[in-house]
Amino acid sequence: MKLIFILDLIYPPVCGFCDKINKNALCKKCENKLKQEEKFTVEKILEDKFEEQIYFFPYAGFVRKSILNYKFNEKPYLYKSFVKYIMKNEKFVEKLKSYDIIMPVPISKKRAKERGYNQSYLITKEIAKLTRIEHNASCLFKTKNIIEQSKLNKEQRQENIQGVYELNNKKILKGKKILLVDDIYTTGSTVKECCLVLKRANPKKLGILTIARD
Repeated sequence: MKLIFILDLIYPPVCGFCDKINKNALCKKCENKLKQEEKFTVEKILEDKFEEQIYFFPYAGFVRKSILNYKFNEKPYLYKSFVKYIMKNEKFVEKLKSYDIIMPVPISKKRAKERGYNQSYLITKEIAKLTRIEHNASCLFKTKNIIEQSKLNKEQRQENIQGVYELNNKKILKGKKILLVDDIYTTGSTVKECCLVLKRANPKKLGILTIARD
């Protein structure tokens, strides 16, 4: 919460996508660009790691550029613009009601220090703020820093991510319907590993939300 408060103080009210002054964090021009690329999808997944995947865009074009800016080019304030857009989707807002808890994919302490923020945390915190869904960013945590997944191929990613997540306070998650959030879904190695660990808490349901899917 303190991080979001600080970001709101440091950065002026702009549309995160074009940096033009906009008190609503999303200008009409950029909203229209997003609408052109949107492919909102809710997909049932027939596997034991998670049951449902939700995403808004293909990982391409304007959205891809914006996500890269958000993660790597010191534009943390983009979280508000992304959330402003996705919360306009009535189907998504309705889908959120089927979950008890929303949580971000965690990053390591070293990565958080280097970047200054966890991009998924900012999104989940804002969604929780705008809804009644419970926010949890403490039960699932990353135990060590690893090579960035984006720099590896599929096989390397699966090996790289194994055993780097742990759980605290499993009782909090038992019997709950949990929505896990990451920025993009490529091979799925990261969210699958997170879900494998979350399963130890015996949740009732696990779903995945990403802004984009590759």
